[in-house]
Amino acid sequence: MTSKDAPPPLPEPLLVPVADSHTHLDMQSGTVEEALARAAAVGVTTVVQVGCDVKGSRWAAETAAAHPQVHAAVALHPNEAPRIVLGDPDGWSRQGAREAGGDAALDEALAEIERLAALPEVRGVGETGLDFFRTGPEGIAAQERSFRAHIEIAKRQGKALVIHDREAHADVLRILDEEGAPERTVFHCYSGDAAMAEICAAKGYYMSFAGNVTFKNAQPLRDALAVAPRELLLVETDAPFLTPVPYRGRPNAPYLIPLTVRAMAEVRGEDVDELCAALAANTALAFDY
Repeated sequence: MTSKDAPPPLPEPLLVPVADSHTHLDMQSGTVEEALARAAAVGVTTVVQVGCDVKGSRWAAETAAAHPQVHAAVALHPNEAPRIVLGDPDGWSRQGAREAGGDAALDEALAEIERLAALPEVRGVGETGLDFFRTGPEGIAAQERSFRAHIEIAKRQGKALVIHDREAHADVLRILDEEGAPERTVFHCYSGDAAMAEICAAKGYYMSFAGNVTFKNAQPLRDALAVAPRELLLVETDAPFLTPVPYRGRPNAPYLIPLTVRAMAEVRGEDVDELCAALAANTALAFDY
């Protein structure tokens, strides 16, 4: 194992426990039990396990049902919707090559997401939204149809909406306005600037910050973090991605949350323990657990 693949060491524990509001345990090495034990050892006592496709959403619900410290979110990722409709010839999404299924296949997948969203251990519908980084113009219609359907599912089931917004800020905000956002809406891995943070704050949308807030080139994110109201802040890993500095490029996991929390406290000029208490309370409110 090269140092690049080696898991970073455990950081200094937080004194006030927090939740990782967005993680992908199914994409991390080791068992769920090991991941949860390492996280708990540093004060990360709750995680939200997020599905990106039907299979991953079923796994999230099963894992949450088996572990009281895990809550599930279920959805078709914005990149998944076009693959269902148009096919996935290169098998990029780890499911092998897939034939185009058309709108009927998307409807079928959405029906399964709604079935899962009704389960008590499922606290969120996500990650859904728009991603113009990886999906070309031909996939936008499927993404948008899927996103609108997920908004409706979240409202019908009374669950939080978890948004993936990549290079699509204006369109995500527009669709939320057109459909009417659910009562609890979370921008996962918040990627907007300070001006967008003020729009989100005015609408009561939660903003969840990930390890990329520690990256050198992420000043616009830090500017957004500085103006976001404390009662709308969440923290997440998006593990195994977005590992915070100084371990950028190595595998991320929920136990690395303390690095991001301390960086957030520094940006905001706040006491770490007070920020932890707020983050924990906000996550519980956002996901209604």
